[in-house]
Parts: sequence; structure tokens; C-alpha cells
Amino acid sequence: MSTQLAIIDSGGANIASLLFAMERLRIPAVLTTDAAQLQAASHVMLPGVGAAADCMARLRKAGLIETIRQLRQPLLGICVGMQLLFESSEEGDVPCLGLLPGRVQRFANRPDLPVPHMGWNQLEFTAGAPLLQDIAHGDYVYFVHSYCVPVSELTLAATHYGEPFSAVVQHGHIYGAQFHPERSAASGAQLLQNFLRI
Repeated sequence: MSTQLAIIDSGGANIASLLFAMERLRIPAVLTTDAAQLQAASHVMLPGVGAAADCMARLRKAGLIETIRQLRQPLLGICVGMQLLFESSEEGDVPCLGLLPGRVQRFANRPDLPVPHMGWNQLEFTAGAPLLQDIAHGDYVYFVHSYCVPVSELTLAATHYGEPFSAVVQHGHIYGAQFHPERSAASGAQLLQNFLRI
């Protein structure tokens, strides 16, 4: 696999786990905020944890908003990184990268389902795609989030937490995983490998 993976240093708490996951898979990766390194990479990942507004502010401070918007190689957003791919988020009513159509929404308040949605939950496939190769319908993956993307034509896999939401999305070269593949055991490792084969 002749992959040159660049991971955008968005300041997310999941970055160390993602780098360890790459080490386990024996895939070299560079953690960077350098536009030239991102443009030269064969694949780019955008991790994120915390509030969408904070993540967007860090990307803006690093001067990366337009660089990310102009990338043409495979781009994978993870957790909040996936949410940033969309037009906007209810979390702070923040404009996001606008690479995918749609608005990120907060989970509805329900007495039986606490927010954030935290822990293992199942994938329900809505479409086949190379990103999901060798991952089974019903596999469990690990989530930590209070906001989600509604199911749409972009959804490759959904998950239910009181309501269905997008767990995996794709449009062209842009991919997103709402769960944390770096913490999702074999299924998560498979998704990372699949992305890097695209």
C-alpha cells in the first residue's frame, strides 16, 4: 500500500489514539497543519473531538479552511471531523466546511436515552461501498457524540439511538465516520484500511 497519509492536527483528543491505530496497522502517517503536506498526501484524515465551533476556529487559525475545501484526494472526517464536512451545525450555530450538504443536529432530549450517545452501537448498512468492505451489517463500533447528521442519500451506514442517524457517509472523494474507528476494534481497523486502499 503506497499510502502517504496526512492527519490534520485539529487539536482533537482522539489524535493520539488515531496515530496509535496507524502504528498498529503499520501505516506511516504525518500529523500536520502544513497546507503543502496536506496537498501532497495521497489520503487525508480530519479527526475531531469537542465542539464544532472550537474545531472550526482551530482550522481557521491554522489557515486550513480553503486548503481542506480544495483537496481532491480521499478525505475522511472522524467524529466531529465528519460533522465539520457539512454546511453547518446546530452546536453553536456554526458554519462548517460546506463540503457536504446538510446541517448537523443535536439528539432529541429523551428520558430513556442520555446525551451524549456514548458506547458501542451497531451499523446498519444502507448502501454498499469500498469503505465498508469486509465489515458486516450489525457490527458494533464505538461512539461518543451529542450531535448527529440525519440519514440522507449520502448515508452508507446508519445507527439508531432513539432515531436513525448517519454513521458513515460518502460523496465522491469525501468520507465521514461518526464513530471512532481508532477505538472500534477489528471493524474500525478494517474501515481505516479500506479508506487507505481507496
